[in-house]
Amino acid sequence: MSIGQIWVDADACPKVIKEILFRAANRVELPLILVANQPMQTPGSRFIRSAQVGAGFDVADNYIVQQAVPGDLVITADIPLADEVISKGCLALNPRGDLYTKENIRQRLNMRDFMDSLRSSGINTGGPAPLGQADRQAFANQLDRLLARY
Repeated sequence: MSIGQIWVDADACPKVIKEILFRAANRVELPLILVANQPMQTPGSRFIRSAQVGAGFDVADNYIVQQAVPGDLVITADIPLADEVISKGCLALNPRGDLYTKENIRQRLNMRDFMDSLRSSGINTGGPAPLGQADRQAFANQLDRLLARY
């Protein structure tokens, strides 16, 4: 099976990750669709486009879930979105290069829910560390492996 197209949960996707994706989409001639609540700047390419959805909670996520088909790759840091697209037969990769799978998604959802309950009880859990060079490299390497394998 080959990757049909790449969907990007683009509102929160770091610019540097989008740039890696732009280069990859052009290199392997694979459709790349950025989905966001706001207008997105995309380079002029027949392989890259954006889809602007309405404002609101999970509107972009719901659009991706509705449009993605088995074999597509979804780039997201949103664990519930990753869980939904994995259950549809898609691949899901976060901007730090971690591949979400059927085997690890339940554990990640549980950890997310646990951290959410800590925050709602007033405990400051901090946020994720800034995206560093090692994260960018891990993402690029994992993306290359996926594009070569599928």
